[in-house]
Amino acid sequence: MEEQTIVLIVGAGPAGLATAACLTQLSVPYVIVERDDCSASLWRNRAYDRLKLHLAKEFCELPHVSYPVDAPTYIPKDQFVKYIDNYIERFDIRPKYHTSIKSCTYDKSGKCWLSMAHDMKTSMVVKYTSRYLVVASGENSEGNIPMIPGLHGFIGEAIHSSRYKSGSTYSRKNVLVVGCGNSGMEIAYDLAAHGANTSIVIRSPVHVVTKEIMRLGMTLVQYISVNVVDDFLVRMSDFVSGDLSKHGIMRPKLGPLLLKEKTGRSAVIDVGTVGLIKNGTIKVLGNISQIKGNIVEFEDGKESTFDAIVFATGYKSTANTWLKNGESMLNNDGLPKKDFPNQWKGANGLYCAGLAKRGLAGIAMDARNIANDILSSYHE
Repeated sequence: MEEQTIVLIVGAGPAGLATAACLTQLSVPYVIVERDDCSASLWRNRAYDRLKLHLAKEFCELPHVSYPVDAPTYIPKDQFVKYIDNYIERFDIRPKYHTSIKSCTYDKSGKCWLSMAHDMKTSMVVKYTSRYLVVASGENSEGNIPMIPGLHGFIGEAIHSSRYKSGSTYSRKNVLVVGCGNSGMEIAYDLAAHGANTSIVIRSPVHVVTKEIMRLGMTLVQYISVNVVDDFLVRMSDFVSGDLSKHGIMRPKLGPLLLKEKTGRSAVIDVGTVGLIKNGTIKVLGNISQIKGNIVEFEDGKESTFDAIVFATGYKSTANTWLKNGESMLNNDGLPKKDFPNQWKGANGLYCAGLAKRGLAGIAMDARNIANDILSSYHE
């Protein structure tokens, strides 16, 4: 089976949907394919129950559609999914679900992208020919679990955070959370709130700020230099939380906004975890050295027994497994070679949306840039 289109978008998460909406506004034809059975599967199926958007809603809108006026400042997961569903309906986006891309290759003689896909419902092979290709398969395509000696022999439950839903099933159990980003810190809070004996591995320096302080910082940085705003954010956070280094939480040398800009690493928005760490409800531990049975040994020589380990250790892009001519745009990790804000464009009509570690605001910028760039050459 063969199909021709102007633009092929791979992935129906927020990045793919935003790109589709922007192309619709400019009357550029496209096809959007998705390997899962729904749009935004990370939000629907792989996010914990208590998740809310960590940034205020004004920084989390997709192109051309605002949140309802009465929406809360920090949008809960279910409301975000409803926003996505309304977005799809408004722009009449029709993703081809259960369609897994196996390879995308650039045909120099035909000046087009040849993409081979597998229709998982019919087991048919579908060949797409397109002038442009948009990689929107996401930074969070596959859960990343570090190699730890003895992990395969762990006799408890070991899961990636994408499979964690709620702490209700872990009451009175000893649970270790590995990773201190937003997911790790919030999952640790959720576990403790449900009565689990909770510990968290904090392996690297991290900024912890309240959502109000971060909202203020993201507003101020539109008018004041990032260094001045970062200095203000650190001072405010120290005033609110005190010195966290004595609790095992060290601050990075770069300020929170500059760190995000340079490395893509976000500050942690505190949902109450810091208070539980301070009063000893949540224990902070260092790097793991090895696992023996249900005993976890740490690099400082400490040992503890755990019933479960939750790895909030991030995700990885899988774009390189199927994109065969992406050298102009992506590195070996399947992430952009160029720095933000120029990371979205490769050669030969190749683009990426949502791979800049800039959240929903970055996705919106990518989608607009890609659609406008395609429009400028589409009629040539």
